[in-house]
This record gives sequence, structure tokens and C-alpha cells, in this order.
Amino acid sequence: MSHAVEFDAKTAWDGGKSPFRVSYGKMFMWFFLISDALTFGGLLCAYGFARHAHADEWALAENVFTHFPFVKAHIPLAYVGLMTFILIMSSVTMVLAVEAGHRMNKKGVTIWMFLTILGGLAFVGSQAWEWWHFIEGTAAGAMVPQIDPDTGARVVKEFHGANLTVNQYGAPQFANFFFFITGFHGFHVFSGVVINVVIFINVIKGTYEKRGHYEMVEKVGLYWHFVDLVWVFVFTFFYLL
Repeated sequence: MSHAVEFDAKTAWDGGKSPFRVSYGKMFMWFFLISDALTFGGLLCAYGFARHAHADEWALAENVFTHFPFVKAHIPLAYVGLMTFILIMSSVTMVLAVEAGHRMNKKGVTIWMFLTILGGLAFVGSQAWEWWHFIEGTAAGAMVPQIDPDTGARVVKEFHGANLTVNQYGAPQFANFFFFITGFHGFHVFSGVVINVVIFINVIKGTYEKRGHYEMVEKVGLYWHFVDLVWVFVFTFFYLL
């Protein structure tokens, strides 16, 4: 006896229920974050190998990052510590935005998202200020061997600041890793701010109220928490160790 099986294309191709009870959007966000974590992990491992290979001439962060706005006294790592605090607090405001979204509280989501955006902008601006001081250098400078472009002779010249070729603080690789790792992370923060602004506008327009959920806020929250967590590792490996 044969039985006819009714075929429903929509049911056959919808994938069924998620085994982790999460939407496809959250799942793909987690896939992206895992791949991004591997990228940052590779960069920090490379930094560790380079520092070990040039341990004798490697610059110490507490001797380099001592500046603070409007303060003449040198305070080691105080400014980068403030930057870290700002970014962590922005992660707290993002948690509160997600929590307000679960309660369908549009006003709460709007306020906490706005504060998250302000925190991200403050961090990016602070990082730009830190870069400027790092590139400008200190008045002391350093005697750095260079090749004279006219004669080709090896000469020793006084150099201030840092770039991708030489720097006054020590091994050139120190500046290279500083620019690349902090710059790569700064790009993530800036991208997160742009995304948060888009979501913030949609919240104001009532887009997610009409959908009946604020899952998009939760998805961008995952990205923002990842960016904050990565900075904790960058701060620890690059500035503290």
C-alpha cells in the first residue's frame, strides 16, 4: 500500500527550529565574533613573539604613555585607564538598553543607546588624542641610526615621536604593533558607533515597536560587548604586561 506524501516547500526549507533557540541573526553574529576573536588573538600572539624577540630594546608602556590632558605631570597609563573605564561604562549602558528592549520600553532604549553612542565617541576621540601624542613624541627624543638619502651613508640623527619606520621609544616593531592593533580595534569601535547610530534612529522612528521586539538592539549589543572585551585583552597585553 502506498501513501502519498504532501510536499510543502516552505516547511521543507525553513530549517526547522534552532537547536539553541536563537534567531539566525544572533547565530550569524556569533559566527562573525568568533572569527574576529581569532583575528585579534593572532595579532596579540604576534605581538608577544615580537616583544620576546626584541626584549632588550622593547619600550615599556608605562614609560611611553604618561600624558594626560591639561596636566603637566607625567602619570603613567592614567589616560589609557580612563579610556578603558569609558568603554566599560558604555558596555553597561548597552546592557541597560537591551534590558529596556526586553520590556518594550522605548524611552529606556533611547536613553541608554544615546549614552552608549556618547561613550563610543569619547573613546574614539581619546584614542585619536593618544595617537597624536605618540606620533609627536617627547621633547627628549632619541638618537636613531638612519640612512642619508643623498649619500647613502649611515648616520645617527635625533628623532622625535614614532612612525612605521622608526620611533624614539625603542624597537620599531613597538610602534608598528601599536598602530595596527589599537587602530584595528579603534576601527571596530568606530564601526560600532555608526551601527549604534543607525539602530538609535530606528528606535526613535518606532521601527522595533512595530516589529514587536528589540532583537536588533540585542544583536548590536553582542558586537559592542565583544569590542569592549577585546579592549580588555589589548589593554592587558599591550599596556600592563
